[in-house]
Amino acid sequence: MYTMHQSLAERVWLAPMSGSTDAAFRRQAVRFGAEAVVSEMVAGETLAAARPDVVRRTCRHEGRGRWIVQLAARRPEDMQRGAELLAEAGVDQIDINMGCPSRQVTGGQSGSALMKEPDLAKSIIDAALQGAGGLPVSLKMRLGWDDHMLNAPDLARYAQSVGLCMVTVHGRTRCQFYKGTADWARVHDTVEAIDLPVVVNGDIENCATADAALTASGAHGVMIGRAAMGRPWLLGQVSAHLAGRRDWRAPDAAEQLDSLIEQVEDSMVLYGKALGLRIVRKHISAAVDHLDADWSDAERKELRARACGFEDAQPLFAFLNQLFEDRLQVAA
Repeated sequence: MYTMHQSLAERVWLAPMSGSTDAAFRRQAVRFGAEAVVSEMVAGETLAAARPDVVRRTCRHEGRGRWIVQLAARRPEDMQRGAELLAEAGVDQIDINMGCPSRQVTGGQSGSALMKEPDLAKSIIDAALQGAGGLPVSLKMRLGWDDHMLNAPDLARYAQSVGLCMVTVHGRTRCQFYKGTADWARVHDTVEAIDLPVVVNGDIENCATADAALTASGAHGVMIGRAAMGRPWLLGQVSAHLAGRRDWRAPDAAEQLDSLIEQVEDSMVLYGKALGLRIVRKHISAAVDHLDADWSDAERKELRARACGFEDAQPLFAFLNQLFEDRLQVAA
């Protein structure tokens, strides 16, 4: 059975997902009870340039909860400068990315590629701490680069020795990408190696898989990614379940519709109307997928395509109202 770590209150985390966990989506997750949400990854070397897209990626979400930004870098000096800038901006925690498996990131020798170079990875950790100036710093990584280099426990030991506050481990190697299934039991090696809170990540989709991941890994908490798309209340549901609270209830159709419209509006404010409508489409599509309605797969596919085809907000909102209308009538 997993054990509680009193040093870290949050047990359910929204994973940083590129192009998805922007401030508009994080706001909705927090609205429905998410304990901790992490921004999209930003590269230390681009943060200094203050490009508008980078600033948007890291901006604070509205609502309660700490402001946590994930930072990636290949060079220690870029990591340090990025951490300094985030500290100056007032973030509450910096998370080091050593888990991203994408070729765009690992091709630049950052993300999970750093697990192939432990000495450089340690220098990156040192640089983040130095730049953070006393702010909490955490680390997210994978089991290792491949099955022959499962060095997450070693890096976790170093992270603990220099003062990091927590470690998240995705239960796959980088070479697995997202194929196969996450090996939660292998995360237990990292849990056993350190006294820091460890959060387990990968294939956690509901309360049952959260329980299974915690039991197999012995971790303190869970990090949920793609499963939260289209249902930002999932984090709050799992949080209530782990806390033994029986008062949690799923949002009804009216609340779901209000949340989705608010997210679209926030996205347009964040990115501008045209770009905001395009960026939020992945969330609209996921919401259609999760809407409790008796549609065939073909019908749902057609509705997703229609919902993602609007170039103006008002026709989109009218369509969403129509889409949710049957659910609203059932609720009434």
